[in-house]
Amino acid sequence: QLQLVESGGGLVQPGGSLRLSCATSGFTFSSYAMSWYRQAPGKERELVATITSAGGSIAYADSMKGRFTISKDNAKNTVYLQMNSLKPEDTAIYYCNARRVGALTRVYWGQGTQVTVSS
Repeated sequence: QLQLVESGGGLVQPGGSLRLSCATSGFTFSSYAMSWYRQAPGKERELVATITSAGGSIAYADSMKGRFTISKDNAKNTVYLQMNSLKPEDTAIYYCNARRVGALTRVYWGQGTQVTVSS
């Protein structure tokens, strides 16, 4: 049973913080690059951040640099997204993604967790 389960979303005021978690099972977590994506109503899904399987390379979308931090714990098969200085435009459903590139690329998605930034 392959699972990617996001948690930690909710309602937060502008300037606040949230930490999202993505707990996984059913695949070799340490062999996959992990990413966070988000999608707001009426907009395309966009990449937020990614971390390689080895954990040595991290990339963020420009609007998230300096505010968001991606990390992972291989022992817990979990990836995190720490979000600080949240803005209303950060409101979206946040999705966890796992990707392994090979002869057949494998991509897995979670169901998403809602983040709402509003006063």
